Amino acid sequence: MEALVQALKAYQTYNPQGWVGIYRLLPMWAGIVCCALGLLLLLFGGGRMFRLVAGPVGALIALTWTGVIAAKLGLTELDPRLPNLVAAILAVAGFLLPPIITFLGVGIPLGLLAGQIAGPQDFLLGFVPTLLISGLVAAILHRVVGAIVSSVVGAWILVIGALAALYQFVGLVATVANQPWGVIIAAGLFALAGSVYQIAVRPSPEEMDRIRAEKERLKLRKAEQKALERRWGVK
Repeated sequence: MEALVQALKAYQTYNPQGWVGIYRLLPMWAGIVCCALGLLLLLFGGGRMFRLVAGPVGALIALTWTGVIAAKLGLTELDPRLPNLVAAILAVAGFLLPPIITFLGVGIPLGLLAGQIAGPQDFLLGFVPTLLISGLVAAILHRVVGAIVSSVVGAWILVIGALAALYQFVGLVATVANQPWGVIIAAGLFALAGSVYQIAVRPSPEEMDRIRAEKERLKLRKAEQKALERRWGVK
C-alpha cells in the first residue's frame, strides 16, 4: 500500500513516465480485473454506477492533492496520516453524494492551476474562486461531467490494467510503456469514445426510468386485456 501511495505522488507533478509506470506495481490478476472494470466504467460509469466510481475517485483526489493543497497554504507540519483520513472521508462522501466528488474533482485541479497562475502571494485569490465556480458548474452538469470523468478513469484503468496483465508475457509492453505519450493518447481516445457513447448514445437514468415505466404499463395493459378476453370468452 505504501508503494502504491508513493507511486500516486507521480500524479502530483508533470511526470508522464511515472503516470504510466504505476502498472509495474500491479500483479497480472489485478491487471485483468482493471481491464474489466475500466471497460465497465467506459460504457456505464456515468449513470447510477457513478456512485461506485465517486468513492474511489474521492479517495484518489485526497491522496493526490491533500499534501499539495496543504503545502500551497503553508501548512507543512501536518500529520502524515492526514491524506489517508481525508481519503476515507471522501470515499464515503462519494458513495453517499457523488456530486461532491464531481465538485472537487473538477474544482481542485482548476483551482490549483488558477492559483499557480496567480502566483504564491495571491494563490488563494486564484484558487478559491476558481474552485467554487468550476466545482459548482460541474455539480450542476453532474451527468455530463460524471460520464466524462468515468470515461477518463475507465480508460486509464483499462490501459494500465492491460499493461499490467501483459507485461510478464509480452516483451513489447515495456517498449510501449517507455513511450508514455503513446499510452496517454490511447487512453484519451478510449475516454473520448466512452464519453460520446455515454452522453450521446446511452439513455440517461431518467430516460431509462421512463422507458422501464412505459414497459411496465404496457405489460399491465396486456395482462388486463387478456383477463378481459378470458372473461368474455367464458360467457
